[in-house]
Amino acid sequence: MTTSSFMAFLPELVLLSGALVLFVLTLGESQGRQARIAALLTALATVAAAALCLGQHAVLFSGAYRVDAFSQLLKLVFASGLAFILLLSGRLPDIRDQIKPEYFLFLTLSVSGLVMLVSCVDLITLVIALELSSYPLYLMVPMRREREGQRSQMESAIKYVMFGVAATGIMLFGLSYLFGLTGTTSLPLLIVRLQPVIHSPPAVVGLALAFCGLYYKLAVFPFHFWTPDVYQGASNETAGLIASLPKIGAVAVLVRFVSLSPSDNQVIALLLTGLAMASMFYGNLIALAQKDFKRLLGFSGIAHAGYAVVGFVSLSTAGYAAALYYIVGYMLMILACFVVICQVSRDGTNVAIAELAGLHRRSPLLALTLVVGVFGLAGIPPFVGFMGKLTLLTSALAQGHLALVIVAMINAAIAIYYYLRVVREAVFGDPAGNQPPIALDWPTRMLCALLIAAIVAFGVAPEPVIDALAASLGGLNLPL
Repeated sequence: MTTSSFMAFLPELVLLSGALVLFVLTLGESQGRQARIAALLTALATVAAAALCLGQHAVLFSGAYRVDAFSQLLKLVFASGLAFILLLSGRLPDIRDQIKPEYFLFLTLSVSGLVMLVSCVDLITLVIALELSSYPLYLMVPMRREREGQRSQMESAIKYVMFGVAATGIMLFGLSYLFGLTGTTSLPLLIVRLQPVIHSPPAVVGLALAFCGLYYKLAVFPFHFWTPDVYQGASNETAGLIASLPKIGAVAVLVRFVSLSPSDNQVIALLLTGLAMASMFYGNLIALAQKDFKRLLGFSGIAHAGYAVVGFVSLSTAGYAAALYYIVGYMLMILACFVVICQVSRDGTNVAIAELAGLHRRSPLLALTLVVGVFGLAGIPPFVGFMGKLTLLTSALAQGHLALVIVAMINAAIAIYYYLRVVREAVFGDPAGNQPPIALDWPTRMLCALLIAAIVAFGVAPEPVIDALAASLGGLNLPL
């Protein structure tokens, strides 16, 4: 490997080296604290490596792996997200002490798969990276501590695995169609060879089925059934991970696949429009009746997946950049909510919306973090959620999708109701009994400050982020 290739692959090497150190720590006993420190140092080193390698370009592993502006920018996002999640995962009260090193190992391996996923330009390596990011999550869900009369984590894990296997099988079936039509697994070659037959039924069916594995990761209707149960059954920290980083990976790979279709392919646009509408309506309407905060976030996540798909309907670079911008902003907003969940639930149990009552008295910083995160999810300015929805709807309206824009606006209005219910409890509700103040350590305070600053900054000044994403998409489908 040459020096330039080494630099291009540096973030992956740092993550894999950290995973190796964590594997060694799993061989000992009572290494939970050391494992968390090792994982956090790995995340910070990966952030530095990703920032250092932003300008790198390379094609590795016989053309199966491409390092470009698109992948390097998202690797920086993944590394930052990993650092946020590790700051959030301080005490891990719902994970047994003896398996905490394994927990951090699986967490690092899952993010390693996501980091590799955005550089894969071959169908085989892409599927391998997708599964590498998925299987550690399947193992992390049942690692939650068992409580008397409650084993929901086992049911959640089984559902997660079963739906994941089914979605992967459907995706592989669709990829086999694309391979049969083109005779190649290389995405750049596949793009060229697919164009003459792109409007044929086998090509449309192949693309539609290939999307399914990504719809599952993104929790798009009708591949959403696992979402609320897994959020509710997994530990709070694990649910925060599942709710954030994998969705960015799904959107990134969906960009590569949807870009296979020309901008005038109305069949693909109609399919995506139907999925977006169904996801938004289903997620928002069911969320209205939820009392468990994590379950509410699960159903609202289905709706937000529908919003992200709106960006793909235009089949344009502006739409893809808007979808990526929105899902990165969603990661920040959902992590802000999960910081509050992890701190309010001191013993790791799930948090009902009613338990947030009086949060402004118990911890003003947590209350502010929750308000900023929830207002962002509701699409209220000046937060990133508002600008994200605005850019998505603008890109869809530019291509004439007026009905979809109207449906999205109706759903945004529905979502405001249940989000404001959460804010009402936290800011105006009276706590039941004499609830003690919530003491925050300095990593949690720093995480709250970073998330609040990022949500506001991305909303007030979105142009640099959107321009960088749009510029990175420029060379996405260039030949190797």
